[in-house]
Amino acid sequence: MNIKTAKIIFWVSTVLVALLIMPGVFFLNSQQAIDGMKHLGLPIWFSYEISIGKFIGGLILLFPFIPNRIKEWAYVAVGIDMLSAVVAMVAVDGAVPKSFAPLIAFAILLLSYISYHKIQSSKGK
Repeated sequence: MNIKTAKIIFWVSTVLVALLIMPGVFFLNSQQAIDGMKHLGLPIWFSYEISIGKFIGGLILLFPFIPNRIKEWAYVAVGIDMLSAVVAMVAVDGAVPKSFAPLIAFAILLLSYISYHKIQSSKGK
């Protein structure tokens, strides 16, 4: 993968991840969000915590001036969130197809992460 391709993959995948994770903060008090948290057996305050955290993580991934180490932690946190969503949904609903939907976002996040490191390694050369 050349650097130009890595940059395209990085920006497309990073913007997609941001579009998937950031809007939730604007629907914290929606009935659907409240019902979803109750369905999973999670407290409402956790919805606020996770939504605000994902919004901040999305900003960190998007802004190019954020230090590399902070970006690394954002990738880890967002990845853990997505994998935890799968675990929670499988635990409550069983291994039905919708329980694995967060894995799509996780795969896009991995593309962003891999291309981000490709770009960073090319800067050192």
